[in-house]
Amino acid sequence: MVIEAGSEQTDQRRIRLGMVGGGQGAFIGAVHRIAARLDNHFELVAGALSSDPVRAKASAAELGIAADRAYGTFEEMAAAEAARADGIEAVAIVTPNHMHAPVARAFLKAGIHVICDKPLTTTVAEAKELVELVKATGKVFVLTHNYTGYPMIRQARAMIARGDLGDIRLVRAEYLQDWLTEPLEATGQKQAEWRTDPSRSGAGGCIGDIGTHAYNLACFVTGLELDALLAQLSTFVDGRRLDDDVQILLKWKGGAKGMLWASQVAVGNENGLTLRVYGTKGGLEWAQENPNLLWFTPYGQPKQQLTRGGAGALTDASRVTRIPSGHPEGYLEGFATIYAEAAQAIRAKQAGKTLDPAVILPTVEDGLAGLKFIDAAVSSSANHGTWVRIT
Repeated sequence: MVIEAGSEQTDQRRIRLGMVGGGQGAFIGAVHRIAARLDNHFELVAGALSSDPVRAKASAAELGIAADRAYGTFEEMAAAEAARADGIEAVAIVTPNHMHAPVARAFLKAGIHVICDKPLTTTVAEAKELVELVKATGKVFVLTHNYTGYPMIRQARAMIARGDLGDIRLVRAEYLQDWLTEPLEATGQKQAEWRTDPSRSGAGGCIGDIGTHAYNLACFVTGLELDALLAQLSTFVDGRRLDDDVQILLKWKGGAKGMLWASQVAVGNENGLTLRVYGTKGGLEWAQENPNLLWFTPYGQPKQQLTRGGAGALTDASRVTRIPSGHPEGYLEGFATIYAEAAQAIRAKQAGKTLDPAVILPTVEDGLAGLKFIDAAVSSSANHGTWVRIT
């Protein structure tokens, strides 16, 4: 089945897209570019691809961006593109965390829609400012929590919403990696260097990089709101300035309990994002490294394996499925779902129409929730593991 939000053919022109960050040596910029083009909704036409103007222009040339739309700074880009009749309609922000807020502010004020990598900012105060600016400008703001775009995550969300699990009692989220087991940042490796630098990453290391993904996924699937947490943030690698392991107890509003473990020093794990949810009537289990499967266990019955296109698949999953059941569909497609639905939101805004309620997008408010989560966890850990309310 082809995704409703992102078929290969569209009778609408592509949305003109710019990008800030994501130049030579970057990882996530390439992922965003693939995701933006996968369903044929966007065309990359401009960029300020590096804080180094020379590298920015060289990167743009490699991507086929016209020389007059290859900018040395994001400020220059926002002003110039806003003044063009054929200027960009949306910008993708794929910089280190500390630049998300200033870049987003510049483009929102220029009247340009924003698609921003997570976390939203490095501080709660900045996140609150962006929430208010988005409201004031009326622009679409999408946060790329890409795992929310997976078909079986949409399936899990729908099953919980319709009551298949009953009242939720337990939620456990994990995100385990091992790529920072050694001091990779000391070698000058770009991705490790900025992620372990508090001036660019913010107060959280592992918790901001991948812990927020696990937290966002738990909230997205269950519909629960966090009440309080107790966190232990650890730094196992000598000399590292930010946490590389996170272990948190969770209290959800309504009485459910939970745990979250995120680590970048868990040897043997590549990208082990998992979610387990248990209620009074059943349980669900999902693992990102095998994303096309969802395990459902009604209480007192055998465990059931649900797949994207198999028996029991809901329209919530099938509407964001591109290829037949049994064929791999994962990370890039999940990312592309966010871009495809962002395109729907932008086009609806441009046409003055109401957005299809089936479209689900991580918003600036979700970004604020993520920053409150990071802030509370850092505070809890700094105070020797005290319970901190989420306010």
